[in-house]
Amino acid sequence: MLLSNNSVDVYLDRHAATRRARTIATLRERLRHATRAYGDVPLHELERMAGELADWQARLPVRSRYGIAQALRQALEAAVRWGYMSRNPAKLAGPNPQPPPRPPDPFTLAEVDAIAEELGATYGPLVRFAAATGLRPEEWAALERRDVARRAGLVNVRRSVSSGVVRELGKTERSRRQVPLSSRAIAALDGLPIRLDTPFLFPAPSGGLLEYHNWYRREWRPALESSGVRPRRPYDLRSTFVSHALAAGVTVFELARIAGTSVAMIERHYGALLDGAGAGIAGRLNALELELEAAAEQRAEDV
Repeated sequence: MLLSNNSVDVYLDRHAATRRARTIATLRERLRHATRAYGDVPLHELERMAGELADWQARLPVRSRYGIAQALRQALEAAVRWGYMSRNPAKLAGPNPQPPPRPPDPFTLAEVDAIAEELGATYGPLVRFAAATGLRPEEWAALERRDVARRAGLVNVRRSVSSGVVRELGKTERSRRQVPLSSRAIAALDGLPIRLDTPFLFPAPSGGLLEYHNWYRREWRPALESSGVRPRRPYDLRSTFVSHALAAGVTVFELARIAGTSVAMIERHYGALLDGAGAGIAGRLNALELELEAAAEQRAEDV
């Protein structure tokens, strides 16, 4: 078997059973680099080409090197499992270190409010809600009114948009979760225009699914320009939530569950904020010790 488009299709078809369509599309795009370079090489010959793969990896673009090399590692590891190869030359080629993460670039609350004012009653609440809950764009775009449990103060993340299609999240997926609603999040929901023609919280003008790229071009980018806010991605509204949660003393473990990610990812992307949390932790420990001492003194007086 060759490392050709056909063998890649076999791998991706089998992989697609447990992965989202967008993940498969990303893997396919990344694997094109390998098939262009080694598409006519039989897999049994590729096994002995770890050195050549190391040279190939070194020539890849710096910012995309990790993802491209990792996609090849995964595909060849599957070939090993299925008996097409006896070893994985992409792993033998050497380490594949991740590039430094893009530093978080959160908005201030004043910036969030300025953008929301420019977006008006239709999409202003969306921006405030995203900054107050940390939902990803593909998650807030799929939210429906039934997902909001106001009495419990929660929003249920059950669906996500992938390749323009709303998909239910599996019950075992980390991203299927409940997110607490702060007062700002509730105020944002209260500011939404009343619509009975759509189940979506943040629909397109027609009432259907909001198309992210159109919204970005027609609404988000002009709103940043008009408000004078430095250009950033809608995804940075999520960074705003994470930054505020850490500043408020939410633990990394709690935050990982709320945000639908891992502790490792939070530590990797928000390490600078965590490094400065020592004083806050010490303050909470001091407060706890004072409470325990006061309780012990009270018990002694009662005796």
